[in-house]
Amino acid sequence: MTRKISETTLERAGISVKVDVVETGQRARRGRIACEIGSDLTFSTSHLESYCLARWEPVIFDALVVAAAVEFCDRIQKRQAFHWGREIELRIPVHDPERWNARSVALPLKDSLEFLTGDRWTLTFVERRVTAFVPQQASFDIPGDCSAVIPFSDGLDSRAVAGLMHRELGDRLIRVRLGSKEFQPIAGKTGMKQPFTSIPYRVKPKTRAFVESSARSRGFKFSMISGIAAYMVKADRIIVTESGQGSLGPALVPVGQAYEDYRTHPLFTDRMETLLKGLFGRELRFNFPRLWNTKGETLAAFARECEDGSSWNTTWSCWRQNRHSSVSGRKRQCGICAACFLRRLSVHAAGLNEAPATYVWENLSANSFEAGAAPAFRRITSGHREYAIAGALHLDHLATLRSSPANHGTLELAVSQLSRSRSIPEAEIRTSLNRLLDKHESEWMQYLDYLGPDSFVSNWVPRP
Repeated sequence: MTRKISETTLERAGISVKVDVVETGQRARRGRIACEIGSDLTFSTSHLESYCLARWEPVIFDALVVAAAVEFCDRIQKRQAFHWGREIELRIPVHDPERWNARSVALPLKDSLEFLTGDRWTLTFVERRVTAFVPQQASFDIPGDCSAVIPFSDGLDSRAVAGLMHRELGDRLIRVRLGSKEFQPIAGKTGMKQPFTSIPYRVKPKTRAFVESSARSRGFKFSMISGIAAYMVKADRIIVTESGQGSLGPALVPVGQAYEDYRTHPLFTDRMETLLKGLFGRELRFNFPRLWNTKGETLAAFARECEDGSSWNTTWSCWRQNRHSSVSGRKRQCGICAACFLRRLSVHAAGLNEAPATYVWENLSANSFEAGAAPAFRRITSGHREYAIAGALHLDHLATLRSSPANHGTLELAVSQLSRSRSIPEAEIRTSLNRLLDKHESEWMQYLDYLGPDSFVSNWVPRP
């Protein structure tokens, strides 16, 4: 359940932000931060056209503005050390404010954002003064019987699950690009382009910097864009590519005092289903085909069963910026953040191998943290070490979750919630969750054995 944070607590902590999204040339109200469409939020004409499959609907543009504005608010106000939640007031101009202010949209929108971010959101919608740009309609090679859309990025889960689902659905599966790097045009006799080639907007404040790195709103951004795509191609399913460790793990084992991470959790997508139904008037369902599998099992299945299975090693898992993870001017994955640790564990569990130079920290078997980094990497900081310890301990705590009686209540609550969410009996959910956690524990212990007793990673995790 969402942690309830009183308005008084937030006001005393001074952690509030008030934002007015404004059209070009307009000004925000007194005491509000302006977020200008066309300046702080910029839209790409070509990328918008990749979303123009039939008659353009203004609600599509409005939904993109809402996603962008939420990201803007989430990133410009830093969370305080001892107060996770913030008070966020957001006003947005839309083409049809009656639709957005209706209870069927406004309430699930607020519920989705508060559950996901742990903040208090107040959203109001006003009428636009000028009709938004209408992109030119384009021709796309889309089958008439689309079954599902799948968010697609450079990530390992994304590549693997897209490959596995393509074997099942073929061309009835539509990929939706998440990120700024475009799909390459599809070459063919028709010369038709591929839809949803990139997120069609960019959020970059002109007068202030992004200061908050938790970016929990990314889950809202990606699910909203996926929902838009499913609505436009008349698909009824949205495929969530995360495996069990990535979907359930961050909520089962939160980091420190941080609010639980539900970005790809069924409890969050349930709320998004309600929102999308109210907004578009259609039932759209989020499916989790790999929820009860580890990332290693998903990778192994992709490498074994798919024609492009060998492409897994061209994927990217690390979220660290270039200045933190470059060696001799070339960007690498850091190899020590939580995402990199899970990737390396999964590659080992799948019986595969990567070149050491894939990562800044080439050797996790080294007897010291500093010795594990590439010799040419000279900018080792305390931050690197802290991220590495947090990443290793997260996987270790998830591996030992079932062994402690103190976690019984946490697991039983998760079983109850997932049973209601997935409409599956609790006994079946409990069996699946236990199997997932046991498999993760087995993979993690085998990986620690592989690294060896003198590894700095092995020395960080307590053993009986």
